[in-house]
Amino acid sequence: MFKEFITEITKYRKVAVFSHIRPDGDCLGSQIALCLWLEKNGIEASAYNEDSIPDNLIWLTEFFPVVHPTVEQLKEYEAFVVVDGNALHRFGAVAQSLDKQGKPIFMIDHHPQPDDIYEVGISRVDYSSTCELIYELYTEHDSFQIDEAPAKAMYTGLVTDTGSFQFDSVGPNTLLAASVLLDKGGFKPNEVVERIYNNRTIDQLHLLSMALETVSLHADQQIAIICVTQQMFEQTNTGKEDTEGFVAYPLSIAGVKACVLFREEGDGRIKLSLRSRSHVDVNMWARQLHGGGHKKAAAGFFTGTMDEAIAHVIKIGEEQL
Repeated sequence: MFKEFITEITKYRKVAVFSHIRPDGDCLGSQIALCLWLEKNGIEASAYNEDSIPDNLIWLTEFFPVVHPTVEQLKEYEAFVVVDGNALHRFGAVAQSLDKQGKPIFMIDHHPQPDDIYEVGISRVDYSSTCELIYELYTEHDSFQIDEAPAKAMYTGLVTDTGSFQFDSVGPNTLLAASVLLDKGGFKPNEVVERIYNNRTIDQLHLLSMALETVSLHADQQIAIICVTQQMFEQTNTGKEDTEGFVAYPLSIAGVKACVLFREEGDGRIKLSLRSRSHVDVNMWARQLHGGGHKKAAAGFFTGTMDEAIAHVIKIGEEQL
């Protein structure tokens, strides 16, 4: 799978790797693991993300620093790689100018319908996560290079993008990758899980409590919604990064087939996080909401009031049932 990627990327001596805005465990884990692979193969690598890294994932930067990019810095690099996203707008304002640099852009991702601008594009929607793809890169090109740092980075992506191995995107290869990473990395699962999930603040719990009060069911109780407003953020001294995982709570209600988290962004837009645990294709749903993603996990945006957003999104969702 990675033969062409390895052949082409190793022609360059200085490479910048971008992960998508609003970073999560898979984009950061794959970015850091890839940078470590590049450096071990004699390529100077830099990791860039335009947004702040969530508190529960900042520890990953102990393995490799992830910093904010500038357009001026792009001139220093011979090539670019984007991970866990397949369209440049997913990587922020600076990344949208990558195709104007006259330099090759590579892509490694597991989302559908990638752009066609890449020198080499690895796009596999049948993989649970981009970290599972990066694991394949390591195993195709000397798996002895896997030690604690890339192993923990990749394991983080496996855990977070599969809902701790609950989603139906998990296959035998996913679990095999997890096993190998634990073995070669020399750590136990709880060492990573504790750092990702079991470090909430009291303010985050207050925010979750407020959000759970908004849960309601629609479309014959098949669609659940949960809402987070700017007022809630202000009252609890929290921010949008503190809503990670909220969408999963209503999805656990018996009979619910899909859930939508409505989150006010503070600029007139409402961020929509959609999840499904049935036949409902939330990617098709999200594509009607200026977004997209996977069949079981996607995102979009709505401009307007919360009430307007709920009415519009539910109407579209009913057509997907």
